[in-house]
Amino acid sequence: MIRYSKGQKGFTITELLVSAAIISVLAAAALPLAKIAVKREKEIELRRNLRIIREAIDAYKKLTDEKKFEFEEETHGYPPDLNILVEGVEIKEEKDGKEVTKIIKLLRRIPRDPMTSSYEWGQRSYQDDYDSDSWGGENVFDVYTRNLGTALNDTKYREW
Repeated sequence: MIRYSKGQKGFTITELLVSAAIISVLAAAALPLAKIAVKREKEIELRRNLRIIREAIDAYKKLTDEKKFEFEEETHGYPPDLNILVEGVEIKEEKDGKEVTKIIKLLRRIPRDPMTSSYEWGQRSYQDDYDSDSWGGENVFDVYTRNLGTALNDTKYREW
């Protein structure tokens, strides 16, 4: 049998409750900061992924402007869809007096939209209005997220 003496040291139940209350208050104060940090990370990823896709669209347009391959005139030199940036375009070049064909892929894969957690992006064609919510389907001039939310800087994600 264990005997406790009056001089033994330890914590009282009151001290434990006060400590637990203080830790709870500190954790509750840190939770909103964690939510903001997660949202900021998603916004950084969104900006990065939009830049990657837009740079690939610009590279495709540059290749068509340089007449490196044949394309349909009604696309105005922009890709007909995002998948062609992944599949690649066939370019014919002259090397050592021979015509060489190679495939140039502008994206390894279509980046994920962190705001909607999907690989589907809103698209605008060259013929669409800037604020259009529907894609005309002629080509892909620009991409945007389909999330209707507001960023930390009070701008709409769709306007990025």
